[in-house]
Amino acid sequence: MVNTTQLECFLAVANYLNFSRAAQQLHITQPAVSHQINTLEAELEVKLFHRTSKNVRLTQAGHQFSQYAQEILKLTGLSRARMRQWREELPQRLGLGCRNFLALRALQRPLARLRLEEPQLLPVLRQVPSAALENLLEDEDVQAIFTTQKEAGPKVSRRALADCPVVCVCAPDDPLAGYGQLSLEQLGQFGQRVASCPLPLYSPPFSSVLSHVLAGREPERMLFCDSLEIACTLVESGYAFTVLPDLPGARLPGLRYIRLPEFEPLSFGALYRTGSLTPTLKRLFALLEEELAAPAQ
Repeated sequence: MVNTTQLECFLAVANYLNFSRAAQQLHITQPAVSHQINTLEAELEVKLFHRTSKNVRLTQAGHQFSQYAQEILKLTGLSRARMRQWREELPQRLGLGCRNFLALRALQRPLARLRLEEPQLLPVLRQVPSAALENLLEDEDVQAIFTTQKEAGPKVSRRALADCPVVCVCAPDDPLAGYGQLSLEQLGQFGQRVASCPLPLYSPPFSSVLSHVLAGREPERMLFCDSLEIACTLVESGYAFTVLPDLPGARLPGLRYIRLPEFEPLSFGALYRTGSLTPTLKRLFALLEEELAAPAQ
């Protein structure tokens, strides 16, 4: 197939009628120019130049083809410019992942601020279980994962953003709601049901907390839910309480959040591939850190 290098060599020789000067203009060797002209003539199956030891001149076919060559190069340049402009105008995509909707709630206000600062930014949010989420980061489908998981792989770095106390979350008319803090023993005394989800929807540090809460409970006092949204809906309806990390900015309105001091606060942060901390991602971390520093409502 005819390519732009062949066309550029042809037009340079047609302009100078001299292979050496054409090679100088193109910053390549004379044999390279000759090779491009020979392959072009072979492709077109016509002779473009009369060549002797003393001079070079265009054939009739060469004169005719020079018009096409200029148009083709002009169109090629225009196409490249249009494609470059199109790429520059495309939204800048930022893949962000989490295991459940709590981190999404915490991201809402920082993302709203980032949208005003970087109008071309388009966040791509992924909510998937533990193992799949880590695969997305490894494959670079997401640029950051927001989690209380501390362990990072060999090519993964972690940015700590906030410490989250472990809390009991219940409806305002639940018997637990009147307490300022609760112990595991007290959680078991009232007979309320506890709503929980499959462990992959939680980070490993919190899965350990949840195991302590569920230990020894009768099956009829446990509600296993497919998602954290379902669990929280049951809590809002007064059917159960649940246990969560108290992530600032992610609290559900109207519910009571009661500290469980037997558990150490969990570190909420972001996992990202080492060496891939872009200015946009760094700015999002700063905005989120600022949001999480605000007192819980």
